[in-house]
Amino acid sequence: MSTAISPANGRSLIDGGEYRLTGEDFRQISAMIYADAGIAMPDHKATLVYSRLAKRLRALGLRNFSQYCELVSSAEGSDERQEMLAALTTNVTRFYREPHHFEHLRTQILPPLIASARKGGRVRLWSSACSSGQEPYSIALTVLSLLPDAAQRDIRILATDIDPNMIATGKAGLYDKNAIEPVPPDLRQRWFSPADGDRGMVRIAEQARALVEFRRLNLIGDWPMQGRFHAIFCRNVAIYFDDPTQGAIWSRMVPLLDPAGALYIGHSERVSGPAERLLRSDGITTYRPLVGKETRR
Repeated sequence: MSTAISPANGRSLIDGGEYRLTGEDFRQISAMIYADAGIAMPDHKATLVYSRLAKRLRALGLRNFSQYCELVSSAEGSDERQEMLAALTTNVTRFYREPHHFEHLRTQILPPLIASARKGGRVRLWSSACSSGQEPYSIALTVLSLLPDAAQRDIRILATDIDPNMIATGKAGLYDKNAIEPVPPDLRQRWFSPADGDRGMVRIAEQARALVEFRRLNLIGDWPMQGRFHAIFCRNVAIYFDDPTQGAIWSRMVPLLDPAGALYIGHSERVSGPAERLLRSDGITTYRPLVGKETRR
């Protein structure tokens, strides 16, 4: 399989494989993904697009990417357009990924919230790109480590993702036993159990699942949430957006962040745009809102 250098001229971008992907095909796919999800697809992503979407062409019995572009551009292809988005979304996740964030949550954010929850206070946390659920369940386990009966309190974790397949996986709370190795041993023993009929699989406890509400959400679309969050996790997703889209997302998140809350972002990301002036660093890729006199400096 060969790759051409300049896709914009309409020549074959990828040829010699099962299908032919032209520069125009790639341009159309990139434009649709950007319009639907804000995900930027530069030219060097052509091989990724080919490898992930060739499976869809095969399943649909199509002869080439031009036919596929025609389908997903039509009203009749709306379901397949969602399949295309799901195929091109990167879902790399694991329990306790970037563990310093969960340590900060446990030691700096949660203690006063737990005290408030014991008196009937409201606690809200948001995993904004939850993938298959490991991140929001890591948040839930962090909460449960401090308050084992958290599910009986007014504590909830909103878990959102653009991919409905990932939402379904998260709701099920079913994982390969090797996937939970990063979970601290005491929490692993207490909050996971072998899944009935699924050798090698474990299910996270109902008490953890009860804390998490999974919803489909497009970060560049409408946000129906009301009220503020005491912590927002938006990690390793902004890297797929261009600079204006990143800045817009950070700016939308700041007003949703409680004045005493924290925003956690990915290790290779940074807050940019107007939001940068409204946040202060509080650790590795961890930000707190500027409040009071700080905002006037």
